[in-house]
Amino acid sequence: MTLSVGDPLPGATLLRIGANGPEQVQMDTLTKGRKVAIFGLPGAYTGTCSSAHMPSFIRTKDGFDAKGVDEVICVSVNDPFVMAAWGDATGGTAAGIMLLGDASAEFTRAIGMNWSAEAVGFFDRSRRYAMFVDDGVVKVLSVEDGPGTCEISAGEALLAAI
Repeated sequence: MTLSVGDPLPGATLLRIGANGPEQVQMDTLTKGRKVAIFGLPGAYTGTCSSAHMPSFIRTKDGFDAKGVDEVICVSVNDPFVMAAWGDATGGTAAGIMLLGDASAEFTRAIGMNWSAEAVGFFDRSRRYAMFVDDGVVKVLSVEDGPGTCEISAGEALLAAI
């Protein structure tokens, strides 16, 4: 199933680095009763993800805060150690963006955003997207046509859509 506007987000367990190391986070807990911006990308440390997608959400984080968005979350099919290091390297963590690893692609597959590019070693990676979720229900969803494009899924585009 591919997620659509009006759909509830499926439950899924993701990972982040907490004070004592890796910890599980439930997506439904993060979204219940909250306004959340979520953006998904093919991989930490990859070209467009590092040069365009993450920077667009760093630039717009204050705008999301001003619109009452409780959390801005970045999801990628990476382990939580990679996500934490990439968040530090890009400034995403310092900007207040929560970085979550979807190491087994559970969430990515559940929302129908998985794809593979065997030639570059990407299996069950995430398509590039951005969504606005209110109390667990998708209100805005923008999915790019290709992994190297970051236009309709950029922070500025999502901020304008909400």
